[in-house]
Amino acid sequence: MATETVSPACTGSSLLQPISEIINLPLDQVNFVVCQLCALLTAFWFRLYLHPKRSSPFIRHVVATLLGLYFALFCFGWYALHFLVQSGLTYGIMILTGVEHMHKYCLVVALGYLSFCQITRVYVFDYGMYSADFTGPMMVITQKITSLAFEIHDGMARKEEHLTPGQKILAIRRMPSLLEYFSYNCNFMGILAGPTCSYNDYIAFIEGGTCCHRDFEASRKACGKAKGSEPSPNTVVVQKIATCFFSLMVFLLVCKVFPVERNIDDDFIANTPFYAQVVYLYLSMLTTRPKYYFVWTLADAINNAAGFGFNGYNLDGSPRWDLISNLRIQNIEVRRSSHAWLGAELLIYPFMTSQVGVVHSVLATSFKVFLDNWNIQTAHWLKRVCYERCPYNPTAATFILSAMWHGAYPGYYLTFLTGIVVTLAARAVRHNVRPYFQCSPAHKLLYDVITWAATQIAICYTVVPFVLLSVGPSMKFYRSWCFSLHLGCVLLAVALPVKPRHLRLKDQHKTPPPPLAQAQHPLLATDGNCNQKSKTT
Repeated sequence: MATETVSPACTGSSLLQPISEIINLPLDQVNFVVCQLCALLTAFWFRLYLHPKRSSPFIRHVVATLLGLYFALFCFGWYALHFLVQSGLTYGIMILTGVEHMHKYCLVVALGYLSFCQITRVYVFDYGMYSADFTGPMMVITQKITSLAFEIHDGMARKEEHLTPGQKILAIRRMPSLLEYFSYNCNFMGILAGPTCSYNDYIAFIEGGTCCHRDFEASRKACGKAKGSEPSPNTVVVQKIATCFFSLMVFLLVCKVFPVERNIDDDFIANTPFYAQVVYLYLSMLTTRPKYYFVWTLADAINNAAGFGFNGYNLDGSPRWDLISNLRIQNIEVRRSSHAWLGAELLIYPFMTSQVGVVHSVLATSFKVFLDNWNIQTAHWLKRVCYERCPYNPTAATFILSAMWHGAYPGYYLTFLTGIVVTLAARAVRHNVRPYFQCSPAHKLLYDVITWAATQIAICYTVVPFVLLSVGPSMKFYRSWCFSLHLGCVLLAVALPVKPRHLRLKDQHKTPPPPLAQAQHPLLATDGNCNQKSKTT
């Protein structure tokens, strides 16, 4: 007897059902893509006809909010009301409670409400429905609510001298109005796929002010002559749309060739040599990334088309539109030297552009560098809300918060618990082994090659449960590898000494800040993966 495949039910509009049937894609995914494309066109109109010089902030707030709620209703139907409920509850907490403790209450309520919706969607309605679900936008709204609460707390409850330089920039000195609050959370540019941005940057965009270009000071020095100018985002938007199209084509054409589930197939495990399993694992996980490249780059392009995301100028005078970018593809997939792109790399991602200036060498040669360039705004949120403020075991606390925020699938928790030991091991290797490879360029190149390969394998090994979602398949994969990376990382973390975080921070405070010329790039300036010579190269 033939069984009928039941597709996930769509709670949004059924207007595009014929298109969904023609292209054989779930309706809610079609609704999502169409709404994002409409948001892209609307963003151009918003920048041209509702420019801050032509309309008031009140009009821009109202239009951005109403359009955002319309797109949410089109995609998710009445489930979009959860966005308003979550935002309304936390705004009430901000108004009724004091600024001393509001950030804690908002974190608990926003994250608790998000978790409740994720649990009910997974275990009550449809386990495994991995399409465009209403908790995705709620994840971004949760980031915005909690970031805003902590920034208000910093600006209105803490003394200036107790704030870090980054907290001083982001601190909010007055309570937002209800309209400003809902506009920040539910604007049409970011309600469906983000990315998260700081409240101060969003208000500056709405009111026509200047955003805080805080990545590196050199860019501000280089563009002092252009202060007050407003470059057109059209070129970078076209480039990002081309990247989206290419990423989508790669995903649709290649993803089915290397299914992740084959990594746990009994015949594959029994009859395939281990080195071939490693190669297949890398290829299968590599083909899942373009899906995220498409979604995040399109979301970034929408914000840029509206005029949001300008981040100053590069040293060569070209504008940077990466203030709220969520990933740097070239830093994840492609090695770039200060002289030229390798021809083979141009064939991989011909439409990718670098907006971070000239860098001596960028390559994901550590777990941390990879995470620094993947889901960037979420990493910033975790750092500002948890890592910088947690007094005990900040690394473990940050990974646990990330797992809770991502959802109720057990695979998420397996991924982030594995990420804890991998991060600790990578930190131990970086502190203890790397200095021995800095004596010559050849040794540095050898270290980069080895750590790049190790990073790619570690990333793939770690995120397999994130894709498989369930405990059984995830544990089957780890058993097929004899938990080798878990054991190896634990041994490295235990055997190689690393100074505790509070001692490292103490040493950093004793060390004078580097000259301006050395802080050329945020990765080179903060990651610790370059020595003094490479910083000044």
